[in-house]
Formats: sequence, C-alpha cells, structure tokens
Amino acid sequence: MKKLFRTIIILLLTGCTLPKEETKVLSDDSAWCWFSDPRAIVLQNDGNYVVVSGGVSEDGSITAFSFDPRSEQVAHGMIHPRLEVDDHNNPAFLEMPDGHILAFYTRHHNEELFMSKTLTSGDITEWEEPRKINPADPEQEELYGKPRYTYANPFLLSEENNRIYLFGRWTGFKPTMSWSDNGGQTWSKSKVVVCPQPFDPGNRPYVKYFSDGRARIHMTFTDGHPRVEPTNSVYYAYYEDGIFYRANGAKICTVDELPFQPSEATMVYDGTSGKGRAWVYDIKTNEDNFPVILYASYPSEEKHIYHYASFDGNEWMDAEICNSGRWFPKTPEGRKEREPHYSGGLSVDWNDASVVYLSRMVDQTFEIERWKLNNESEWTSQAVTTGSELDQVRPVVPWGLQPRKSCVLWMENERYIHYTDFSGNIKIHY
Repeated sequence: MKKLFRTIIILLLTGCTLPKEETKVLSDDSAWCWFSDPRAIVLQNDGNYVVVSGGVSEDGSITAFSFDPRSEQVAHGMIHPRLEVDDHNNPAFLEMPDGHILAFYTRHHNEELFMSKTLTSGDITEWEEPRKINPADPEQEELYGKPRYTYANPFLLSEENNRIYLFGRWTGFKPTMSWSDNGGQTWSKSKVVVCPQPFDPGNRPYVKYFSDGRARIHMTFTDGHPRVEPTNSVYYAYYEDGIFYRANGAKICTVDELPFQPSEATMVYDGTSGKGRAWVYDIKTNEDNFPVILYASYPSEEKHIYHYASFDGNEWMDAEICNSGRWFPKTPEGRKEREPHYSGGLSVDWNDASVVYLSRMVDQTFEIERWKLNNESEWTSQAVTTGSELDQVRPVVPWGLQPRKSCVLWMENERYIHYTDFSGNIKIHY
C-alpha cells in the first residue's frame, strides 16, 4: 500500500474509558462509495463491540481496519491487494454467528464478485484467499445478458435459519439477489429483483438496503441514475419470508415471481413533481420498526436538497433537512463535472432514527454535522467538523452500535477528482 495506517484510538465502547467527542484518523489511505453496505459494523460476538470498517486504497487494494477497546490498539488487514482503483469496490462486512467476518466486494461493472473470510473469529488482520462467487443463472442471462457485478450488500436472517442474502447491481444493470444456506460455501442462482418494463439494458436502479438481521430486508431505490433519468423517483419495498411487500404490507410478489417493476412498490418521492430528480443515501427503521429514508433531490445540479422521509404505518412524512450545496468532486478547470449528483452524503443514526449525520458545504468546504428532527419539520443541528481545509464527505454510522452510544465515520478528501482518482482518509468522531 502507498501509505501506512496511522496508530489511532477509536471508540467509546463498553469497558473503555476514552474522552468524549473525539475525532481520530482511522485510515490515511482509503475511500468508499455508499451503495455497498454495511461499510462499518460493531462486532457483537465477544461482548467487546470491536469496530470493523474497510475501504479502497489509492492503489486499488481492498483493506479492513478495526479497533479493540481492551488493548486500545488498531489492527489492519489486507483483503485483496491492488484489485482496481475505483471507490465503488469497497467491502461490505457480515459477522457470522461463530464470530468470523465475511467481506463481499466487486470490481466496478465487471465479471468478478468476491467473498473473503477472516481466518479467526473477530480478527481482521488475516483473511482467506479471495474466492469468486458465480451465482449467474443461464436462463436470466438469456433475458438480461451476462452479469456485470457492481456493489455487494450482505445480510443474515436468523429467522430463516441464518440464511445469507446478498444483493447488488449485477444482471442487466438491475438490482439482483442470491442466497446461501451454508455460510457462503455455495450460492443460489441469482434473480433480478427490480426491472422496469420494457427491459432497457442501460437503465440502472440504485438501491439502499437495511436489515436488523432477523426476518426483514428493507430497500429503497430509484428509477435509475439521476444523470440519466430526468424525473428520477424514490420507492420503497421490503422482503420477508420469501415475499416482497409494499410499505403498507400489501404483497408485491414472491421470490419465484421476480422481478417487479418500480411502480409496483411504494412511491416515496415523485420525480415528476417538478422538484427535481432524486437519489437515495440511506435507509434504517425507527423504534416502531417503520422505515426511515434519506435522499437528495436536485432542483439543479448546483442545489442538492436533503430529505428525511418516514412512514407511520399509513402515510409518509417528508421533512426537508437543508440545501447541502453542489457536488463535492473537484472538477478540473475547463471541464464539465462528470458526477454532478455526488452530494456530500448523509446517514441515519443507528440508535436514534431522528438523528442524521450529513455532509454539506460550509464556506466552500464540506463539513460533517449532526441534525436532529424534533417534530415533523423542526430541525436542530450541531457541527461535528468546523474550519476544515479538506472536504469531509460520505458519513456512515456503524451498524450494530450499542445503545446510548453514538459515533460516525466519514471520508476526508485530500484529492477527489473522480471515483477512479482519489486520495484521502477515513475519520471517526465519537
């Protein structure tokens, strides 16, 4: 790797007495996208709540890093050296019941989907050799073409006998799923989940997923990419026990009847309303187990409006958070920005769904802030970073954080021109 990891102290965890509200560097050579999750988890098996995260280094290596509060030491591991310089390829992590950790990742729009496993329980310093997963279904290939893998989103459902579900954008540029009943040793033939009709091989819905690890997998998605779809809308559906449902519990279809169209799911935001195309950033559930969705609408490419949408069992409430400014990539002089919808990003707090960590432009630099919804439309905010010389973007709250604790990780960009041209750090505030 081009850079070395810095020694750091990371978290506010049980049995660890650390100063409150600290900000530390977790990795000095890493970046990530926001469509492969969970990017950061808190391990549960040994009771010490070790934080595990990972990313893509400047030379394209897939890496992992963790903190153990018993020793106050940071560990780091190499999952896959020099895979590809592209931040779409960040690993998503899954802790198994025996304490081993699985990492799933892909090359960007390529024919390779990978899984690796830690050699020992709870230790991310050593990994098995990466193994290619090939869940392609010849029958689906006839309909949609050969799979081109991007993103990985793994979930284990305890109420389905610890079946592992894996989602990503794989076949025909569409959201696709596969599953394993033996801890990832073998995988089912994949199934396209969402596909507008008639089939368009260039159309690519973007999905954010969430699961509590028991019985249900929530998903929010768009018609396609906001650069391509001028009226990009936001939808919601959930999976449970072999069936996909709308937000009100109405059945969409069984797994065997997939795919379904966006119009069959629940619309959360109507991109034809004249308020701009949209893109999704996060989804969690609140204390009533109803979905909470974060998305951005784009009245213009210079104006990115953050939204908080929540379901109460009957209808959706949509609260505008703020105008975050424009895109964060540094556009080369004299060129048109290639990714004008790359907002700073936002993430729902794990323990309090009324709390959002977001990145917005302040005095021409992106900063991280904590916003709390006090009623249906009133927000209060608190700065996490101030006076930064570098952009602070793409915040994420670790999945599985213990109750009454809070922390957030994010990217600090030393350079971000494009998703294939970047250099930066991963930081944490706790």
